[in-house]
Amino acid sequence: MTLQTDYGTVEYEQEDLLIFPDGIFGFPNLTKYLLLRMKESDDSLLLMLSVEESQVVFVLINPFFLCPDYSPRLAPEELSCLQCSDNGELSYYAICVVRNDYLENTVNLKCPLVINPNTRHGMQVILKNSEYGYRHKLRSFPSINSPENNPKEE
Repeated sequence: MTLQTDYGTVEYEQEDLLIFPDGIFGFPNLTKYLLLRMKESDDSLLLMLSVEESQVVFVLINPFFLCPDYSPRLAPEELSCLQCSDNGELSYYAICVVRNDYLENTVNLKCPLVINPNTRHGMQVILKNSEYGYRHKLRSFPSINSPENNPKEE
């Protein structure tokens, strides 16, 4: 299949799709998405593109890249919806809010997207009883500010 986007033409197969049966907060009717890597060999920063409305795109980041001790815990009913028994079987992504002033970019660690990589079905959850917030500034994470991620221009 082919999808025309602001990023060019994207070729994909049905099995490439991520399915969110209940949609994502604010987008309940959009249920099919593609993950596109920003860099071929790196899955720490991704674009999640709706195949139903190609102008709807989310910037996702692997929360473990930002916060190595990130420890989301899903409720038993959420695990059941995702057809798994353990949090460790799942993939987690945080939605980034990209602003004109990049210093104001934030990430939502409280409401991650959770995907079962075996079924390619996912859901967005609100983590209960957690210290994670809705708007963590990206610049507040040591991994973003490390020299290896911000090489000096010569």
